[in-house]
Amino acid sequence: MTEVSDREPPRRRVPGPARPVRPGGGRRPGPGARPARRPGPPRPAPRAFRLGSPRPRLRMIGLALTLVLAAFVVRLLQVQAVDAGTYSAKAEQNRYVVHTLPAERGGITDRNGIALATTVDSYDITADPTMFTREQLKVGDGPEQAAALLAPILGQDQERLAKVLRPKNKDLRYVRLARRQTPQVWNQIKDLKTALTTKAETDKSTVNVLAGVFADPSSKRVYPGGDLAAGILGWVGADGKGGGGLERKLDKTLAGEDGKIRYAQSGGRQVPTAGSTETPAVPGSDVELTIDRDIQWAAQHAISEQVEKSKADGGYVIVQDTTTGEILAMANSPGFDPGDLAHADPAALGNAALQDAFEPGSTAKVLSMAAVLEENVATPGTHITVPNRLKRGDRLFKDDIDHPTWYLTLNGVLAKSSNIGTIMATGELGKTQAEANKVLYSYLRKFGLGGYSGLGFPGETKGILAPPDQWSTSQQYTIPFGQGVSVNALQAASIYSTVANGGVRIEPTLVRGTKGADGRFTPAPEPKKTRVTSEKTAKTLAQMLESVVDDEEGTGTKARIAGYRVAGKTGTANRVDPATGKYHGYTSSFAGFAPADKPRVTVYCAIQNATEGSYFGGQICGPIYKQVMEFALKTLQVPPTGAAPARLPVTFKP
Repeated sequence: MTEVSDREPPRRRVPGPARPVRPGGGRRPGPGARPARRPGPPRPAPRAFRLGSPRPRLRMIGLALTLVLAAFVVRLLQVQAVDAGTYSAKAEQNRYVVHTLPAERGGITDRNGIALATTVDSYDITADPTMFTREQLKVGDGPEQAAALLAPILGQDQERLAKVLRPKNKDLRYVRLARRQTPQVWNQIKDLKTALTTKAETDKSTVNVLAGVFADPSSKRVYPGGDLAAGILGWVGADGKGGGGLERKLDKTLAGEDGKIRYAQSGGRQVPTAGSTETPAVPGSDVELTIDRDIQWAAQHAISEQVEKSKADGGYVIVQDTTTGEILAMANSPGFDPGDLAHADPAALGNAALQDAFEPGSTAKVLSMAAVLEENVATPGTHITVPNRLKRGDRLFKDDIDHPTWYLTLNGVLAKSSNIGTIMATGELGKTQAEANKVLYSYLRKFGLGGYSGLGFPGETKGILAPPDQWSTSQQYTIPFGQGVSVNALQAASIYSTVANGGVRIEPTLVRGTKGADGRFTPAPEPKKTRVTSEKTAKTLAQMLESVVDDEEGTGTKARIAGYRVAGKTGTANRVDPATGKYHGYTSSFAGFAPADKPRVTVYCAIQNATEGSYFGGQICGPIYKQVMEFALKTLQVPPTGAAPARLPVTFKP
């Protein structure tokens, strides 16, 4: 192999023309001439070198370049083909943001279109924690700086905000700083962001620490009436979902469907030229209730005043249209403001008129009378001799006051609210007490006791009504006058509406219909109707209930309304304390309808555990009945009938 040298090969000496040589081989002598060199031995001839071929070197360079290019091509294929989706997703994750577009929640109105619950615009203040890191902001205390600016605007603790903006999960890209803030709050934050951005463009030492703060459009539930009808409406929780009442029951109808918007962002701001995709939100439907706002206010005002005056645990008032079953008012005391749950009493949340189960007392005697009349056991004029005490089973029964022997008609038994007379009358429903129990039980069930009202309201109780073969010795004689059985306030009101409606029970309703996004109104389904007694029996019961209010012997004289015929019944029952399960205090009540001969409105009132003044139903609930009934009749423009009352006899001479 030829040796290749990196040194330049020696130049070959080319012989030139021969110089003349002086004899003797010397040079011409002259001044300063050096002596002639002594001739030495002859030099060897230089070795000749041959240049190597450049092709191997070029091949090596070409191979190296090929390998480098191949590496680039492989990497390019990996990025653009094999892992293209992954890298594209990462790029979009960093560039694109997706926000939910909350659907506008439907409103709730009364029967006249007056707003009871509505929705206003608000914003959820959010942030991307990855935009507060040192790598992004070039400062180490970005979360702390941002928290210091946001805390006074949001009214939140600065340390808590800083902790939220610096989560343990470094990959977390979404946190919520505050819910349902007003547009004014978000405008303050936007103005501050803009000011920081503008300053950063001219002052390189300024950092926009709010670049990672955003706002999700949201909505806030508002209740214009404050605590008005709160038990019916319920409330909306922090998650935007119904948390109680109709807000919960009708949540899907009211909520609608959320939409989404996706857009490119840079530095926390939308890039307008990058385009966006949006799925519009579908707003919820509006709900129209059967409630009359004015009647609801009158009922709530009346019961609240009496509960406070009597220092009672609570109370309820139900107002119902007897011809349609529609609930015109359902008031509770104490109540709560669904727009300010932070200051609400947890014990007052809910709808006590549907959730409390209590023994109705003498207002349930109308059920016993209905069974006696319908079974043709007696008539309103049937004579019943009522002793001061009545022994049944292992107990002695008495009326609410001691009295000499009373000589009462069946109508008088109801008018004077005699427990003993009621026991004696219902005892005739069967040849044996067991048979009588079965007959009475069948009427209690027909009137709706022991079952749900049909509203489907969250937390509603169906009360307690044991089968007749499970009635204890005392229950066989106490259930006819309303002890040993429990109801809720709506069940008690429905009993009287059934009598007022000619013996036909109509399932109570709270919703008249819904109005969708297209503006079309869809009425609620017709309520279920059940024949409970004959029309004749119902009419007779109405006349008997008039005696309770109209006759001087009656217990409900405080419920009289000038110009109107009023049918009603008082109730004063021993009360079971829900905390101990033992009898403590009383349930005072009054139920009735008007006009008695052409019924239009039913009103039921109950007060639990009155501790000041009278606890008799006729004394503390009779006036509430009168106040609310008068207001309802005027509001609905119901005229007096002008017909004279029947005035059935109350007593007889032996």
